[in-house]
Amino acid sequence: MSEPRTDTAVVTALLERGRTLAGPALRAAVDRLVPQMRHIAAYHFGWIDAEGRPADGDGGKAVRPALALIAAEAAGGGPEAGVPGAVAVELVHNFSLLHDDLMDGDEQRRHRDTVWKVHGPAQAILVGDALFALAGEIILEAGTDRAARAARRLTTATRKLIDGQAQDISFEHREHVGVEECLEMAGNKTGALLAGAVSVGAVLGGADDRTADALEEYGHHLGLAFQAVDDLLGIWGDPGTTGKQTWSDLRQRKKSLPVVAALAAGGPASGRLTALLMADAKKSQEEFADFDEAEFATRAALIEEAGGRQWTADEARRRHDRALAALDGLLLPRHVRDQLGALAEFVVIRRK
Repeated sequence: MSEPRTDTAVVTALLERGRTLAGPALRAAVDRLVPQMRHIAAYHFGWIDAEGRPADGDGGKAVRPALALIAAEAAGGGPEAGVPGAVAVELVHNFSLLHDDLMDGDEQRRHRDTVWKVHGPAQAILVGDALFALAGEIILEAGTDRAARAARRLTTATRKLIDGQAQDISFEHREHVGVEECLEMAGNKTGALLAGAVSVGAVLGGADDRTADALEEYGHHLGLAFQAVDDLLGIWGDPGTTGKQTWSDLRQRKKSLPVVAALAAGGPASGRLTALLMADAKKSQEEFADFDEAEFATRAALIEEAGGRQWTADEARRRHDRALAALDGLLLPRHVRDQLGALAEFVVIRRK
C-alpha cells in the first residue's frame, strides 16, 4: 500500500478537473427542468443569487465528481467516461441536501440562505425530487450495459443514503444511541454516496465487478472518514470557514459521533454530559434556542473531556487507512493510486 500524497496542489487539480469536466454537463442537465425549477436549482448550486443575477457561489467541495473521474481512469478508461456518473452522483447528493436542509431546519448553506428559506419548503422538496429524477435519466442515456450496471449501483447507493437519513432522524427522538449504530448510519448517509461515486465511475470506465467492488469499499470507508470530520466541524469548526453557526450540531441536538462516543466513554465528564443532554431533551425547541454561547461551549468542553473529540479524529484516520487498504490487490496505474491516496488524505485534514 503506497503512502498517501499530501500535496494540496494534487488535490486542488483533481477537484478542479471534476468541476471543469462535470460542471458543463451538470448545468446542461439542470437546463432540462421547467423554468421555475431551473431557477431554484441554479440558486441552490450557486450559479445565481436570490434575485436571479449571475453569481459565482461556492458549489461545494466536488469530491464526488473527482472520485467518479479517477475511478473511470482506474478502470482503464479516460476520465471523460466517468462524467455521466459524476453528474448523476452530484444530482443525487444535492437532492439530499435540499431535503436535509428542510428536515433539519438549516437556514444557511455555503454562506447563504438555503433554498427552503428563500423559496419555501414546497419548492425545496420539488426541486430535490427533480434532481433525483434527472440523475437516473443522465446515467441511463447511453443505453449500454455499462450504463445499466452503473444505474443499479447508483440506485442502491441512493436507497442507502435515504436509509441513513431516516436513521439520523430517528436518533433525535432516542435517549441512547450506540457508537456502532452511529457508524452504521454514517456509512449509509455519507459513505454510500461516496462509494457510489467511485463504483459508478469505475463501471462506466469499463471495470469488472471485482474492481468496482474494491473501489466501492474504498469509497465507503472514505465516506465514514468524511462524516467523522464533518461531525468534528459541526461542533468545533470555524463558522467563517464552514458557513454554519457556532456549535451548529449541538444547536440541533444531533447525536453525532463525538457526542455518542463521549456518552459511551464513562467517567465523570461523560456522566455530566449525559445529565445535561437528558435535561436538554425535555426542553422545547424555543427554550433550547434561548441558550447562550456559554451553554453550548460547556457541552462541547464536556464532549472533549470525555474523549469524544479525540475518538472521532482517530476514527477518521482509521477509516482513511481502511480505504487505502481496500485498494491492495488492484492493478492500478501509479498516478491513479497516488490520486486516490491524496483525496483520502484531503478528507481527513480538511477544515470545511
